[in-house]
Amino acid sequence: MTAPARKARGAFFTPAPIAGYVTRWALRGPAGRVLEPASGEAAFLLAAAEFGGPEWLLDGVELHPASADAARSALAATGIQAGVTTADFFTLNPTGDYDAVIGNPPYVRYHDFTGADRMRAQAAARRAGVALSGLASSWAAFTVHAAGFLRPGGRLGLVLPAELLSVNYAAPVRRFLLENFAQVRLVAFTERVFPEVVAEIVLLLADGYRSGSGHLETLQVHNAAELETLPTEPIFESFTVTAPDRKWTPALIPAEPLRAFDQLLRGPAFGVLDDWGKVTLGIVTGNNGYFALTPERAAGLGLGPADLLPLSPPGSSHLRDLEFTAEALADLGSDGAATLLFRPDLKRSPAAVAYVRSGEAQGVHEAYKCRIRTPWWQVRLPEPPDLLLTYMNADAPRLVANTARAHHLNSVHGIYLHDPSLARLLPLAALSSVTLLGAETVGRSYGGGLLKLEPSEAKQLPLPSPDLLRDAAPALEAIRPQVASALARFRLPEATQLVDDALLSRTLGLDPQVVRQLRSAHAHLQTRRQDRARTRF
Repeated sequence: MTAPARKARGAFFTPAPIAGYVTRWALRGPAGRVLEPASGEAAFLLAAAEFGGPEWLLDGVELHPASADAARSALAATGIQAGVTTADFFTLNPTGDYDAVIGNPPYVRYHDFTGADRMRAQAAARRAGVALSGLASSWAAFTVHAAGFLRPGGRLGLVLPAELLSVNYAAPVRRFLLENFAQVRLVAFTERVFPEVVAEIVLLLADGYRSGSGHLETLQVHNAAELETLPTEPIFESFTVTAPDRKWTPALIPAEPLRAFDQLLRGPAFGVLDDWGKVTLGIVTGNNGYFALTPERAAGLGLGPADLLPLSPPGSSHLRDLEFTAEALADLGSDGAATLLFRPDLKRSPAAVAYVRSGEAQGVHEAYKCRIRTPWWQVRLPEPPDLLLTYMNADAPRLVANTARAHHLNSVHGIYLHDPSLARLLPLAALSSVTLLGAETVGRSYGGGLLKLEPSEAKQLPLPSPDLLRDAAPALEAIRPQVASALARFRLPEATQLVDDALLSRTLGLDPQVVRQLRSAHAHLQTRRQDRARTRF
């Protein structure tokens, strides 16, 4: 099968060490029944034939006839009795009589998972009491449906995308697993398991069906080969789940820095951005090409100060420093950036009247956001925020003091502080390893390696408390020039180390080794995310 054909089917065949490890974990006792749904060419059933012995009854389900035939032939060669049914797994009613369900579900992204296929999958998940959003990929419904084939006490061992840990659409799946299994274990990899595939994977080992306890444990290994050298019962790290459907991304943090990170977030020294003020979406114009103007274009249209307001240009690549100043805004405008927002008052100048008429001639007023405004050409205008927060990031989110008093579009978030006097210090403190590590855990990672923070996620961004920030003010101000220089040279790790030394070590008094562990943990999660941008199917 060609790579494009495998991608279309979501079929990524499982390395033998992974199939063997999951199978050995799942097959306990002298006999039982095993099901491999979406069996492909039966990697897990073949492993079961090798490790389980003749008393285990093996069944498979495979949608594609050619793969089902290949699976039957491979199993027949082992001499083990096994049956592979050619069917859509989602059309089968859960039997509730298998001791183990193991396998590698198809991974079809939501935009390719449409029509009748999606309806069948969502209906199967609903029958198990799980409502999935329209954004859910195929594996989410598959995981829920597969559990229904287990007897009470049975085991579910699946190879799943690491999206299970972090994406919002997987929240109902996370809740389902914790509420329906006595023990949920995850095995994560620091190296890529499927080199030709962007998606990272984890191994889900869920034991004790119908006995939910909310207990989650994790284990990290380097690669699939390491699974073959693990002891029969490796030591898993317990992970505290604060709410059943909360993200599990922190489970990827190594044990020692995770404990330190958790203690900091539970203590008085750190809170979250929501404690500091209000996080807001930026202006939605309906047509940035019309409303966001370069100074040169505005001058050519004859628009004047009464028609225009200062604007942080579309995008956020210019927000990499500690402050967004009036000088920086002017320089961007001189370089041709759209630094002016067309927003005349009701007493429009003749030039503004002419520009509105030209917009109507172009049909700008027919855009949805324009249609629902009265008048259509006057955008909603909150006050300029104290801080700007980038929300699509290749490296890390940046809090930037908005000293230019510029308005912001919805390509960035605005922060209105309860105490604006601390606006100068907070962007510095936000470069600490605690905040950057927190961003990796509360944000969502995309296939291109970008980290996105929606407003609800941005509110949970860890930040020092006002008391800690005031205590750290002298140390932070002393390093401001060095941090600004490091950022100007695109050396974020250097800036973070400076802030860590001032905020965490000298002011808070953390052990330097703990600070290094936190910094290493952030680098670990950031590298995992960015690696996704370097490999394509």
